[in-house]
Amino acid sequence: MPTTPAILLLEDGTTFHGFACGKIGTATGEICFNTSMTGYQELFTDPSYFGQLLVSTNVHVGNYGVKASEDESNQIQIAGLICRDYTNSFSRKQADSSIEDYFIKNNLVGITGIDTRAVVRHVREKGAMNAIVSSENTDIDALKKQLATVPSMEGLELSSKVTTKEAYTYGNENAKYKIAALDFGIKKNMLSNFDDRDCYVKVFPANTSYDELRKFEANGYFISNGPGDPSVMDYAVETVKQILADDKPLFGICLGNQILARAVGIPTYKLHHGHRGGNHPVKNLKTGKCEITTQNHGFAVDMEALKKSDKATLTHINLNDNSVEGLEIVGKKAFSVQYHPEAAPGPHDSRYLFDDFIKLMS
Repeated sequence: MPTTPAILLLEDGTTFHGFACGKIGTATGEICFNTSMTGYQELFTDPSYFGQLLVSTNVHVGNYGVKASEDESNQIQIAGLICRDYTNSFSRKQADSSIEDYFIKNNLVGITGIDTRAVVRHVREKGAMNAIVSSENTDIDALKKQLATVPSMEGLELSSKVTTKEAYTYGNENAKYKIAALDFGIKKNMLSNFDDRDCYVKVFPANTSYDELRKFEANGYFISNGPGDPSVMDYAVETVKQILADDKPLFGICLGNQILARAVGIPTYKLHHGHRGGNHPVKNLKTGKCEITTQNHGFAVDMEALKKSDKATLTHINLNDNSVEGLEIVGKKAFSVQYHPEAAPGPHDSRYLFDDFIKLMS
């Protein structure tokens, strides 16, 4: 069991005491929570979590170890971990290492032994806010001063920090379809879903120009998920506007949904505490069916503006809070969803969306 004292301090002064896990040090970022019962490694490596302190509502974290093939990106993306029971021992034969070795290797700071139910209830009531975790400094006043320097997530452009530095390809170059993907924080399981559907994908850095994208002569375009505030990503919005003018099929996920909305003049806003977990109910308004979805986002598309728009229509709605979960562009072969249909380890209710995109390219 961890024995080194650690502190979690929230922006509003709320303090929790626990024990260090992972690297001894200090981590800062916006605090958020995820309600998934499994898949912690996929969460740690999801670029959409860049710059955030993740609270796991599931009690046990680390109990099935870590396996390299289950990473969603090339490194841990969360700023730090907050959990109730950090379990360093594991029994899964397929695992490559313990969670502690994984965290030490990736220089990740965490805190365990925390009443995560109390933390989540506080965030649900007060809203998302910045926080600091430290196992090297227990001076509350000093931590408050350090926390005061951390910028708000609102207004932050973070995709440029997680995107690929150079374009790369994924899949069989002799595949039936070619897709040009803009990487704002793309996940590996998105690429594998395209590969499974006979697609050859070229992944481009976030700031790639439309002229450079079109050289690939793709059958369709994909706009990925990613971290940060979409309202400050004008460079991405301009590129998507040009893609829409090209009139080729376009599919967006998560941040891609928000960027597509902005490209037709529909604004976004910051949610009170975000949607993160593997059990969010979403209704497909075109089929009338409900899907259980995986979500990870702190911003959303403005519902009232979407309803008034003559450029886009609502296709999916969140059954918990009636927020926008999907839209399609009028007169274009372009659509997007706010949730993650590629969800790993699951649920897989929404993977039909990849098939819908393939049909558009057909």
